[in-house]
Amino acid sequence: MRIEGNMEENRSLAPFTTFGIGGPARWFVEARNEDEIVEATGWAGERGLPLFVLGGGSNLLVADRGFDGLVLKVGLKGIAATKAGDGSGHMIYEVGAGADWDGFVERTVQDGCAGVECLAGIPGTVGGTPVQNVGAYGQEVASVICQVRAFDLADIAFVAFSAGECGFSYRRSRFNSVDRGRFILTRVDYRLTAGGAPTLAYPELQRAIENEMKGRAPTLPEIAEVVRRIRRLKGMLLVEGDPDCRSAGSFFKNPVMDTEAVRKIAECSGKQPPTFPAGTENAGRVKVPAAWLIEQAGFTKGFALGAARISSRHTLALVNRGGATAVEVLALAERISDAVEARFGVALEREPVLLGF
Repeated sequence: MRIEGNMEENRSLAPFTTFGIGGPARWFVEARNEDEIVEATGWAGERGLPLFVLGGGSNLLVADRGFDGLVLKVGLKGIAATKAGDGSGHMIYEVGAGADWDGFVERTVQDGCAGVECLAGIPGTVGGTPVQNVGAYGQEVASVICQVRAFDLADIAFVAFSAGECGFSYRRSRFNSVDRGRFILTRVDYRLTAGGAPTLAYPELQRAIENEMKGRAPTLPEIAEVVRRIRRLKGMLLVEGDPDCRSAGSFFKNPVMDTEAVRKIAECSGKQPPTFPAGTENAGRVKVPAAWLIEQAGFTKGFALGAARISSRHTLALVNRGGATAVEVLALAERISDAVEARFGVALEREPVLLGF
């Protein structure tokens, strides 16, 4: 098989993650096209090896002992843009799952196409965006994805899903819930608005734009750049040499709750928690910032446990301050989540995927 010549043994996974943590993969290979995905998965299946599909590694914590199976890195790249055939003026971008996400965002804003400009600066690859239904600063990919192409490991066939078939909700899709581990995403198609106006729905972004633009309407590239600056201030932008960037971004999801739960939190803390809309799929409910709950539970920026610590810029990010182990990161996460639950009765849900534990 062609793929066998590219197989590597005992390849360290730490360099493939933004955490910079983790032991080796027993076997490792990068698939550059769909045929190689079929070959690699077949190779693992014939040997009874567990399989893990690796994208950009920005939402991943690998165990210190590594992974005793085949890690398949999706390396399919390329961006093709065409006008939608319905006369709407939209542009359809067909993007390889292994393409760099922020590079794709930059391409779209330079093209003058609106729909993902508020998602600039998010690390990782395109294939991870529908899995997590990536969202930030008032946008989610669910609103612009029109199709996802994937390899079905159960039926050994390529399939396509419309947005409605992806089961999108807050940070969820069928790919990380009911069908976790079944599909390998190879391409994502986005429907963006040519000449569209930027999305300015998020208060923090609105304030930043007002301060910078002084009443002038911002362009799409300007919105993307402001978002990147905001992310950098929070340590949520990958910058070489910045210790606050050795993280998986937000380690906990913002909990979605009803008004009674919010009232109880206010009663416990003596403060009214900040809230923001939880999306149309959560009518009558709101999101409470996990960072606020963490701070009210007694944790401050920079709090450390061994070589793992809370970011010095944002309490929602856990970072590797140099030489941290996966065990240390999980111990810190557990201490935080236990404290929040003890104080407010709220169970924080982890965002990163765990591998090899």
